[in-house]
Amino acid sequence: MRERCVAKGDAGRKLGDQLGGKRKKITSKSKESIWEFIKSLLDAWSGWVVMLLIGLLAGTLAGVIDLAVDWMTDLKEGVCLSAFWYSHEQCCWTSNETTFEDRDKCPLWQKWSELLVNQSEGASAYILNYLMYILWALLFAFLAVSLVRVFAPYACGSGIPEIKTILSGFIIRGYLGKWTLLIKTVTLVLVVSSGLSLGKEGPLVHVACCCGNFFSSLFSKYSKNEGKRREVLSAAAAAGVSVAFGAPIGGVLFSLEEVSYYFPLKTLWRSFFAALVAAFTLRSINPFGNSRLVLFYVEYHTPWYMAELFPFILLGVFGGLWGTLFIRGNIAWCRRRKTTRLGKYPVLEVIVVTAVTAIIAYPNPYTRRSTSELISELFNDCGALESSQLCDYINDPNMTRPVDDIPDRPAGVGVYTAMWQLALALVFKIVITIFTFGMKIPSGLFIPSMAVGAMAGRMVGIGVEQLAYHHHDWIVFRNWCRPGADCVTPGLYAMVGAAACLGGVTRMTVSLVVIMFELTGGLEYIVPLMAAAVTSKWVADAFGKEGIYEAHIHLNGYPFLDVKDEFTHRTLATDVMRPRRGEPPLSVLTQDSMTVEDVETLIKETDYNGFPVVVSRDSERLIGFAQRRELILAIKNARQRQEGIVSNSIMYFTEEPPELPANSPHPLKLRRVLNLSPFTVTDHTPMETVVDIFRKLGLRQCLVTRSGRLLGIITKKDVLRHMAQMANQDPESIMFN
Repeated sequence: MRERCVAKGDAGRKLGDQLGGKRKKITSKSKESIWEFIKSLLDAWSGWVVMLLIGLLAGTLAGVIDLAVDWMTDLKEGVCLSAFWYSHEQCCWTSNETTFEDRDKCPLWQKWSELLVNQSEGASAYILNYLMYILWALLFAFLAVSLVRVFAPYACGSGIPEIKTILSGFIIRGYLGKWTLLIKTVTLVLVVSSGLSLGKEGPLVHVACCCGNFFSSLFSKYSKNEGKRREVLSAAAAAGVSVAFGAPIGGVLFSLEEVSYYFPLKTLWRSFFAALVAAFTLRSINPFGNSRLVLFYVEYHTPWYMAELFPFILLGVFGGLWGTLFIRGNIAWCRRRKTTRLGKYPVLEVIVVTAVTAIIAYPNPYTRRSTSELISELFNDCGALESSQLCDYINDPNMTRPVDDIPDRPAGVGVYTAMWQLALALVFKIVITIFTFGMKIPSGLFIPSMAVGAMAGRMVGIGVEQLAYHHHDWIVFRNWCRPGADCVTPGLYAMVGAAACLGGVTRMTVSLVVIMFELTGGLEYIVPLMAAAVTSKWVADAFGKEGIYEAHIHLNGYPFLDVKDEFTHRTLATDVMRPRRGEPPLSVLTQDSMTVEDVETLIKETDYNGFPVVVSRDSERLIGFAQRRELILAIKNARQRQEGIVSNSIMYFTEEPPELPANSPHPLKLRRVLNLSPFTVTDHTPMETVVDIFRKLGLRQCLVTRSGRLLGIITKKDVLRHMAQMANQDPESIMFN
């Protein structure tokens, strides 16, 4: 009886243990399923989190840059006594003694002549202010070029050519690093404040892409996948344009039209979200104090008329000619910089160009002020409260019109003076911008190009306005321009001219028109903008298909396949692949017969990006592709962390180690660095298909096989050389960095 009770007790304990084990398994499985659910949720939302962070940081940096530029630009002319960190406008806002008539003058803001020698008028005061302006400009430029040269050489230039190249699949290590982000942000403030003929809009795209690269490195989903990382960078470029122009939709279209290689629907949504967050962040900071995202936001109250399409198209022709002149002149100068001793003295070049710019710019009020303020004034419509020289018209004393409906009036002395000053400023800007863009400092091209077009457009607009006023009985003006009516808006001509010149230089069309109409806040002026943008592109394309960014890509030797180029030749992959007849055989790795020393020697003697892995040299059966960088890191880590790894250790890429003699050193398994599915084509694949694959997938190389046997390799550089050869160019003349 007792034995039976003990047996029953044992059985009960076993049953309890089994139930407890099952309960633990169920609990652990439920915990695992909850963790897996959380992980899947994090993975699904990681893309949106990255976009949110990019938008927040890009918007914040843009706001800080705008505020700092505003203060440091005014610092060249004077200082605020109540708080030295206030700009001229902020200083006068806080003053109780400022009147509307003298709103640019207030006791708290003093020019350098007033502060140093207590004089505000006269030759000595003018000369002292002139010298201080030049000294501050030189100091800012010297600090900028020194910081770039010492800490982040990649922080120079616009950044858009390199971003386009990176998004096409080429890797420029360090170009989107943290140091580049920091130095570019700081030096961008310095160079724009120095008064050089450059803008911050292009470099802001580079800054935003640096933010995208930084945040994508925090998530393994993006840090270990180059394709997904490039999608993040496409969205970051959209955020950069969004904060540069206050145009979120234009930013998305700019990324799609001008920068990105591959732009799936998912990237479109995320780009839109990143641009939205960036614009919202900048609006929250409100750097210009006008509740707008840009300094030159305008609203017009007069419609345009069909007869005005002719001057708009003429401005488009001017924009195309300016774009051609600028691209040819700037590329010739940059090539000279690269091939002569001039390139050895980047600091001296920046100092000389800054000195020339400051000396010539100061006497002319339209070149002395910041380019953004100049564009803002040129875009503005003349209201009753405007004090600009451009609005110095002769008023009719009997006029009783609303403020927004001022009729066309005869030009006064101030308008004619402004026209001469604008003409001189236009010539100066055209010449100096050619020598400024491409120096070893951050330099954007959007704002200088818009300034050139805006000056030309404003002069044309004033000319048409005066023509309509004095000759309103002409058949052209008779139907729409009656005496006493507000017929012509010169500011609209400035905006159309700005779009035309920017389009002529960059060859943008759709995104350009959207950016410009987002600046004006109205859809009514889309047709003039479209006419000017299309005309400028047609005229510029007649002289050369390349925009400024493609021209700089080719000048710098980046392997870039332009999506816009067509390849229609009937060649095959076997005609392009390496090695060719008479060339040494392809450098390959075998799956289980090479030692560590053999691989290290191969890496040392070649500079290839990676190596195909085959079963053996006799069979040449392809099993995968190993990247050079990953091989170097894997061998280095194995030597440091694994015991028994020596130079004559066998390296193998298979699941199981090969059979080795008993006294052999410990083998090294490198299966994890092997790409088991490299992109391959057969030797009879048409090159038209191969080129399309390289463009759409951003490939760096493609392996050529026949029935699984490795025949050769095609790199992006081979494709570019072949395309040059098919276009009757010397393929060896194409240089790559």
